[in-house]
Amino acid sequence: MTMLDTFPPTRQAALARVSDLIPSDYARSRNALEGAVTGLSPYITHRLISLPEVLAGVTAKHPLDVQHKFVVELGWREYFRHVWAFRGNEIFESLHEGPLPHASYAAMLPADIRQGATGVPVIDMAVRTLYETGYLHNHARMWLASYIVHVRKVDWRIAADWLYSHLLDGDLASNHLSWQWVAGTGSSKPYLFNADNVARYAPASWHSPGSVIDQSYEALDRLARQPTRRVPTRARAEHDSTTSDALIEPLLLAEPPSDLGWAQPDAAAVAGRDVWLVHPWNLGDLPTTLPANTVVVGVFITDFHRAWPWSERRWRFVATRMAELTALRWRSDATVIGAALQGAARVRSVEEPHLAPWLASLAFCEAAVELFPAVNRRCDSFSQWWTRASRSFATASDLLAARQTPAW
Repeated sequence: MTMLDTFPPTRQAALARVSDLIPSDYARSRNALEGAVTGLSPYITHRLISLPEVLAGVTAKHPLDVQHKFVVELGWREYFRHVWAFRGNEIFESLHEGPLPHASYAAMLPADIRQGATGVPVIDMAVRTLYETGYLHNHARMWLASYIVHVRKVDWRIAADWLYSHLLDGDLASNHLSWQWVAGTGSSKPYLFNADNVARYAPASWHSPGSVIDQSYEALDRLARQPTRRVPTRARAEHDSTTSDALIEPLLLAEPPSDLGWAQPDAAAVAGRDVWLVHPWNLGDLPTTLPANTVVVGVFITDFHRAWPWSERRWRFVATRMAELTALRWRSDATVIGAALQGAARVRSVEEPHLAPWLASLAFCEAAVELFPAVNRRCDSFSQWWTRASRSFATASDLLAARQTPAW
């Protein structure tokens, strides 16, 4: 099964997942790798579907209290964006010190982790699943992060960048702040897990008895606080590129593959016309109020992708959907794209923090559709933010009725 089978890059696929979602099943089994997870995150990240659309679709069949687990989980994405808005680039550095000083952590991700050849089944299965699908269950992400930081003593920042680049749903705020929560640099204590936890929530092929994680939480906490990079497994073997079970890590690309039909910016194509910019985080249906002569231009701003490369799988996911929206797709840096747009009558798009350093200079940007009301005071914990964001509502329908829609 290919990525396009697992996550077809269409709104129809996203809407079908929403239609099939049963919130009670989600709340009961979401922590299990084979539980009733939604699989919506790639679609939400790239805004093929918005959070209000998700909640409206679900509540059409299943009326929910605003405190229902499903609604709360939707809140986490907007909370992470809230933190990013207030903290900016601070989210890419430790918000405070973790269990050990930074110097105690390695600045390189070991080859056996990259190759899924650690000999710890839960870790190797997580890496294999990541490479094969571009997706990981949230529990698997936490297990992988905890092992990398607290057992292998790798700097969370290095590992977070690596995971982001391979995820279809990679969001810099959600990804890096989640790593900080696991690492203990954005939370009050490190997140730890053991073999019993894996056995409870994962299929048998992930179980890891007799491995380094087959210890008590007390022992694992002591390990997390020991300044050593040695892996104290029961029978540790050295893995290298010649290991027979080693995986080949997918290449990370700073620009889309050449067969995806991109062109260099062309000023003549937009001269004197209204322009609507479609970018990778703006892949929902086009606004119905666009003037009839509007030129829709898809853009990949290479300034961003040089810093944050993607797997080919993600490029193809985004490119396939973007091609449904427009045949005119540009790939270049912001300076070149901006020069080509100079002759346009008006250029509009949707705000996006991933592209904030460049997008505002290219277009007038409408606010992105949000589910929860803005919280204008910085909240350093989800509970603080959630109290403020949800306190005016009793039901999910109340929340939906109160939100404001951008004036397109």
